[in-house]
Amino acid sequence: MAFNPSEMHDIMRVVMLINFGRTCECERDPLMNRIQKFLGCYSCVEKSDFDYSINELAEEGLVTVQGEKLRLTDKGAKLSKEFKGLLFKREPILEIVAGLTDGSITSLMVILSAFLGGLGTPITIFAASLTLAAVALTNFSSFILGGKTEDIADLVSLKTLMEYGLHNIPDHEERDKSLMLVKNLFVVLKKEIGRVNLFSAALCAVTTLLSGLIPIASYILLPPPLNIIISLSFVGAIVMLFLVRYRSKKTGVHWKVTLIETVGIIIVAVIVSLLIGGTIYAP
Repeated sequence: MAFNPSEMHDIMRVVMLINFGRTCECERDPLMNRIQKFLGCYSCVEKSDFDYSINELAEEGLVTVQGEKLRLTDKGAKLSKEFKGLLFKREPILEIVAGLTDGSITSLMVILSAFLGGLGTPITIFAASLTLAAVALTNFSSFILGGKTEDIADLVSLKTLMEYGLHNIPDHEERDKSLMLVKNLFVVLKKEIGRVNLFSAALCAVTTLLSGLIPIASYILLPPPLNIIISLSFVGAIVMLFLVRYRSKKTGVHWKVTLIETVGIIIVAVIVSLLIGGTIYAP
């Protein structure tokens, strides 16, 4: 099913797919009621249009129909997940990557600065708390403002493209109904994206704190030279097991390529930060 709506039933099929729950199955009437409630418009979805769209999904191999019971096929479940990710932005990929990266870089900066500068525990704790809190709060505010702005801008562009295709419907009544359906759909999506952005920004801040706090706490609490070994090992584990693996899985790029790219960026960032810090605090 191509996401290039040229008639009302194209929109209906997308709305149906994103309204299936985690079990990937539902009965006809509950699904229709869920869609009407989801759109906030009971007149937008008629029984005949609903049944026609269900039959089209079944013909495309996306849904199996057994009487009143509907179930997504493997292909339909995968497509449903993709549409939910596209429209609802529910998978905070950028936020997780940013949190892990920033937390790792911050912890490396604090640990290496404390180790090379011979800083005492009180100063290290103060510097770590201040730095991690600043980075986490910056990430939170940046993603809750920038992320929401970007996602809504993407929605506006997507809505414009969809409406352009629907304006070519020759039947006036069907065209108006289709445009109303799209309008109600995107009103819901804007509200949902606001909630998702708040969660994603909070997740980014928490990820930043945790990925930076664990190595720093290890450095402070353990005796030398075990502290520097364990803390740097924690950073390596965070980069290898979480950041590299996560990026490789989401991009489909081999983990070795992702590892080289990720480690290279982190090393450059840490070196530049240490050089800048040394220049600023040099006597």
